[in-house]
Amino acid sequence: MENTGSKKRCCGSVLDFFTSAKFLIYLGHALSTWGDRMWNFAVAIFLVELYGNSLLLTAVYGLVVAGSVLLLGAIIGDWVDKNPRLKVAQTSLVIQNSAVILCGILLMVVFQFKEQLTELYNGWLLTTCYIMVISIANIANLASTATSIAIQRDWVVVVAGEDRNKLADMNATVRIIDQLTNILAPMLVGQIMAFGSHFIGCGFISGWNLCSMCLEYCLLWKVYQKTPALAIKSGQKETDQEMKQLNSQKEMENGLSPAEGSQLMKEAAVVKTETEKPAGCCYQMAEPLRTFRDGWVAYYNQSIFFAGMALAFLYMTVLGFDCITTGYAYTQGLNGSILSLLMGASAITGIFGTVAFTWIRKKCGLIRTGFLSGMVQLSCLMLCVVSVFTPGSPFDLTVSPFKDILSHLFGDSGSLPEGPMPSIPPIDNLSNSSTMVFEESPQVESYLSVSLLFAGVIAARVGLWSFDLTVTQLIQENVIESERGVINGVQNSMNYLLDLVHFIMVILAPNPEAFGLLVIISVSFVAMGHMMYFRFAYKSLGSRLLLCCSPEQKEEANSPSLPTVV
Repeated sequence: MENTGSKKRCCGSVLDFFTSAKFLIYLGHALSTWGDRMWNFAVAIFLVELYGNSLLLTAVYGLVVAGSVLLLGAIIGDWVDKNPRLKVAQTSLVIQNSAVILCGILLMVVFQFKEQLTELYNGWLLTTCYIMVISIANIANLASTATSIAIQRDWVVVVAGEDRNKLADMNATVRIIDQLTNILAPMLVGQIMAFGSHFIGCGFISGWNLCSMCLEYCLLWKVYQKTPALAIKSGQKETDQEMKQLNSQKEMENGLSPAEGSQLMKEAAVVKTETEKPAGCCYQMAEPLRTFRDGWVAYYNQSIFFAGMALAFLYMTVLGFDCITTGYAYTQGLNGSILSLLMGASAITGIFGTVAFTWIRKKCGLIRTGFLSGMVQLSCLMLCVVSVFTPGSPFDLTVSPFKDILSHLFGDSGSLPEGPMPSIPPIDNLSNSSTMVFEESPQVESYLSVSLLFAGVIAARVGLWSFDLTVTQLIQENVIESERGVINGVQNSMNYLLDLVHFIMVILAPNPEAFGLLVIISVSFVAMGHMMYFRFAYKSLGSRLLLCCSPEQKEEANSPSLPTVV
């Protein structure tokens, strides 16, 4: 009987977990991320294939995406803040998936009838299709940004309640899901396109997003039902309370019934709102600009400003698994098979960093976790600096990085750049799948340099992801609920701004001989970022920052409640 009772309790607890809001958040995020990873991986391949194995369309797409988030990040975040949570999540979900489905269908048409489209209107119809594909894909990315801000930066905090440990565990689990889908989803869609065709790949992604959208929509509704706190945003409570008090006063003064009093207050609120609206079309047109300005001002005034800036500075790097680094690896003799293994190893170390975050946070506290993670990342990246000066490195400052650019501008040779051309990766922090079109790997004298380079990049992932989670939770804990969306929107904009800087830097110095200089600059930016974080951490903890695992810090780290933010 006792065994039967224990089994029932065990089954009940398992069932409770699988029906809990926390698990439903994980499931919805896994479905959403899987679709995002497949699309982000495939769209680069599609654009390269459409434009004759050229990276031009991919680069244009990267610039459009980065510029859009840079300009609209604060506005998207403000929209997330000012609207009900369920409406924001469901609207962004529908827009994102619908845009991907529409883009997939359009690509299927282009792949099927490309020759006919080329002949119509001297090729302008095909060019129009390219513009539509990039525009619709950009809309999908903006909607994905809104979904990420709403779910990962807001819903997760509300579902975790006041428990800091639960919030840290949920953040870590969400990041592990990101890492796993970043490996598996591109592998799946890559195999489908390899053994099928690009046409079949487009159809599969469109079908997946259609099914996923319906399921995610239901999951969001379930999470919303299971978490009553999601129904009320900060600021709405005070407004509702004031309306009730005013309603009661009017009823007592005028002897009105509750229904009549409620109607009177609604009418008064409408009149007040209309009278408060400034007249003039110009004022209304300038509203997005004011939102943009206010968002950046609010971000600058946050206590975690330097922590956020530190994270943004980590985006100004060539030391990631995007097409820049993989292109350089190709020039150093590494083939696609080896690169895929290195990407897998990078994802595994990223998972280690995610797991380490939860353990270190419990031992040393959140702020110290970021400091220690930064030291680990910088230490590992020193291997990349050493690789610049070891045998096998093509580093040579006597070769002008502007030689190829000048030859194109002044028509001296008309030759193509020797180095790989870059494209900006889709936003998902610092590790993304990418596509390059190569024929055969060149032979090199020594693999010592490139081996040290990738050893440093892979090992640094432990500190990188732990640091990323630290800053994410600092923003969650220290930004008031009514500004959570706009601050995270500006943070995304800052990330993309530094990503654009690194993109421009590689365009100016695309040859392999200058890659070593880019490595040194990248490590310098990472170091500056961690110096900013040290300033934030020292201002928060003072000399106690260096007292890791002190008794008072353990007590702070294990405190279940989130701090009260004024």
